[in-house]
Parts: sequence; structure tokens; C-alpha cells
Amino acid sequence: MNVLGRVDGEGGSETRSPATVHLGSFLARDGSDGATVGIDADEPHAAVVLGKRGTGKSYTLGVLAEGLADATGVAPVVVDRMGVFGGLTEAGGRVLEPVIRPTAIPAVVWPDLLGLDPAGGPGSLLWRVVADAVGTAGSDDGSPSIESLRWAVAEADAPDRTRRAVRNHLRLAESWGVFDAAAPPVASLVASGAPTVLDLSGVPDVAAGAVVRAVARGLYDARVAGTVDRLPWLLVDEAHAFFDGVADPALRTLLTRGRAPGVSLVCATQRPSALPDVAVSQSDLVVAHRLTAGPDVDALATAEATYLAGDLTDRLPTGTGEALVVDDASETAHTVRVRERRTPHGGGNPRAGDTEAARNERTARADRPGP
Repeated sequence: MNVLGRVDGEGGSETRSPATVHLGSFLARDGSDGATVGIDADEPHAAVVLGKRGTGKSYTLGVLAEGLADATGVAPVVVDRMGVFGGLTEAGGRVLEPVIRPTAIPAVVWPDLLGLDPAGGPGSLLWRVVADAVGTAGSDDGSPSIESLRWAVAEADAPDRTRRAVRNHLRLAESWGVFDAAAPPVASLVASGAPTVLDLSGVPDVAAGAVVRAVARGLYDARVAGTVDRLPWLLVDEAHAFFDGVADPALRTLLTRGRAPGVSLVCATQRPSALPDVAVSQSDLVVAHRLTAGPDVDALATAEATYLAGDLTDRLPTGTGEALVVDDASETAHTVRVRERRTPHGGGNPRAGDTEAARNERTARADRPGP
């Protein structure tokens, strides 16, 4: 197997078989399948999976998650914004409605999370209350709950109007359903090595951003502290939605510093132009499905100009499931056909003809007497 992302480009030796993800096969010019191709999972990577809607972006992310589930020494965590990765349970994975501890979000971030000015009265009070709660909670006391934060606000030395505003905003945070003082540590997501799918499909955007920040930073800190043995892979679908928000600093940390502790990040998006420049420039693997929007093509061409000689538009594949893979390790670009998934993919578009109403109508027509 030819392995992209690995310096030697080989699948291993008789004495050692590095972790490898089966991606698919090289695509010959006549459209036939060539040699089998894989992605290195033995070392940490930063990668992006790009493609307009319907070209296979989320499907490819699922293929990577399946391959990581088969690899030894790694653990994939999938951020599922659209609710399409539930089929990974057939690869031994689990789907969670994610919950995080309130203390997983730093006190300085809480005003921004709840839309409060940190320099204003309510914002500064919230900041102070969260910081005090974290500082006074001992190892045996656990993490403060949203309810305990509301009580602390009620007892704070501040005007009634300010306290009321903060308590109302904390009620909003509680209604999101993502905060739980008894939530397990983020490190538990990668304890078994099986895929963990974080189902954020019904979660408000700002709450989803909080979860992604907590998970990204939690995995990084766990590896730095040495409390996680496996190498975590964080796969984020619809990644553009999480940059330029509360999750942005944690994702940038993984992009720029995740390699040293061993945390990989894969960002999948249909809008590469909406990603920060660092997302593509720091990625050593780029998997690009079909792109047609000018800004998106330009974003990819600018970041990968070294390896993409000629007109990028002519090099991007047009078929569903085909991708142009730019490999920084070998400084090459290859066209591949992504393999079929072994687990169900939930990302297909619904069709009018598949609805129950349409099926009933077809049955009724079949039962009607002829003219």
C-alpha cells in the first residue's frame, strides 16, 4: 500500500507495521483504479477535507474514522454537526449527546460565550464568579454547576439589575443541555480507542462551539499531562462554523502545536474560504473534492501553490468520491478514488420520492382500477 503523509511512503516492515488508514486507490487518467492508497496514522497530522455539497466530504471523513477505528494506538473523536455519523456504531463506536463541565470553559471566555461585554457590569460579574468558583472548588468538591454559579451571583456584591442579568444568562446556558458538573473528563472520550461521535445536531451554535473548545483543549492538555496514552484524532465536520468563535483558540492550538503532544486535527468543510489561512497552511494533508466557487478554489490554490502546478480548476476532480490529495511529506499531489464505507453513511440528501406520503400515493395509484 502506498501511504500518504509518511516520509518513506511505505506501509511498514517485517518488524513494525505503522498505523495506516485505508483511503482508497489512485485514480488513473482513464478512470480506472490504480494502486491502493492509505493515510499515515502512526504520527500526528493536521489535515483538511474540502468539497462542495454532495461531492463526498462527510463521506470521506467517515472513511477516515473507520480506518482510525481499525488502527492501533489511536482514538478518533468525530464532531457531528449534522447528525450523519451514527453509522460508526457498526465499527464499534458510540454516539454521545455531549456534556462538559462548566469549568472546561475558562472564566475569561464566559462573558463572550453568553454575549456579554467583559468590561461591562454583568460580564465582569460573571467572569469573577466563575473564576472564584473554580478557585475555591477543591479536588473533592468537583466542578461547580450552573445552579451553584447562579447562587454565587445572587450572593455577590453587585447591583440587583446586574445580578439579575447574569442569572438570566446562566439560565440560558443551562437550557442548552451541554453543561453538567458531573460530566466525565474529556480524556474518557479516547480511553477505549473506539470511535466516539459527539452528536451536536440539535445543539445551538454557541453551545456547540463551547463543546468543541472543551474537547479540543481537553485532549491537548491530557496529552501534555501524559494522562492519555493513545494518540487522539479530532475530526470536525462543518469546521468553518467553529472558527472565529469560542472554539477558535483551541482549534488553532491543535493546528499549530498539536503535533508535539500527539493530537491530530482533521477539519472538513464545504467552504475553505471561510477557514482561517492557518487551517490550510498548517495542514500537511489536504483532501480536496470538487470545488466550484471562486473564493474556495482561490483559497486552496494560494495555500498549496507549491505543489499544484498549472490551473487548479483543471486538476480538481469532478466525480463524486474522487479527491485531489496534497501530501506535504512527499511534496506531491495525487488524484484518488475514496473507497466505499463499511458502515452506513447518513449524509445523503432526502428525496421527495422516498417520503411516506409519496409511498402511500404510489400504492394508492397502483390500487386504482384501470380506465
